[in-house]
Amino acid sequence: MVEVGALRALRSVAALGTLARAAEELGYTASAVSQQIKKLERQIGVPVLVPAGRGVVLTPAGQAVVDSAPEVFQALERCAEAARSVAEGEPRGLLRVVAFSTAIRGLLAPAMSRLSKRCPGLRVHVEERDPDDALHSVDAGTADLALVHDADGLPAPLPPSLTQRHLHTDVGDLVVGRAHRLARLDRPLTAGDLAGHAWVTSPPGTVCHQWFRRLVADVPEEPDVRHLVDDFATQLSLVASGEVVALIPRLARPPLSEGLVSKVLRRPPQREVHAAWRRSADASPAVQAVVAELGPLLRAEGSGGLP
Repeated sequence: MVEVGALRALRSVAALGTLARAAEELGYTASAVSQQIKKLERQIGVPVLVPAGRGVVLTPAGQAVVDSAPEVFQALERCAEAARSVAEGEPRGLLRVVAFSTAIRGLLAPAMSRLSKRCPGLRVHVEERDPDDALHSVDAGTADLALVHDADGLPAPLPPSLTQRHLHTDVGDLVVGRAHRLARLDRPLTAGDLAGHAWVTSPPGTVCHQWFRRLVADVPEEPDVRHLVDDFATQLSLVASGEVVALIPRLARPPLSEGLVSKVLRRPPQREVHAAWRRSADASPAVQAVVAELGPLLRAEGSGGLP
């Protein structure tokens, strides 16, 4: 009979391309992953991997095994979840959550205290991952719940083994110094209002830099970008100097000091945030408890609230 650990190892190698990367994800050594693959080959009687450059690729038989793996994992997880639901009916144990950094800051962190009081038997482990990596981790079974966002308006591809629920619409605001002339405008800011100001922005290649480029697309002259900084607290420190303004997502924004003001934009950039988990974990008390705990926070502080 095929062992679940060996099957999980092959699936991770297939997704990541090397034994070393699969070992890092699974928390094993590369040698241990190699032994798992060799054990699987002995169990099914045919090779499942062949060398390809510095990595490996699946044989046709290996691909057939990987294609069948989700059904195996889902069946096993349904058994476990059914047993836990019947026996306990309450969230217990460890829930592994993977999320992008601003979701951790703006959604998970504010909910952790309430979740701890409501579910004392549940321990939540949080790890920062980009959306594509987060979805892969949940699909591969190395994480239980992912918080992901769309990329420039396009959602990350969702593996068929996963389901998702919309959680939040994250919106960008302009942050300026309290003495800045834009702070005195008592209305949403337009593209015309943004002309002629110096900026600090996130570096190119980030979602927030894409937001910035979209925001200033209708500004006649090329924007004056003075600083490229990935950390939002550091951006706010530069804004406090009075030299620059910044576009900051609400989820990512630290508390503003007395010298700073956030201004609503007439056409703000935005992104959708979803929770994703394996369909076989639909009945998981732990998954449902965490997703439900985000609900009151989002109703109180969603995109329709004050910036």
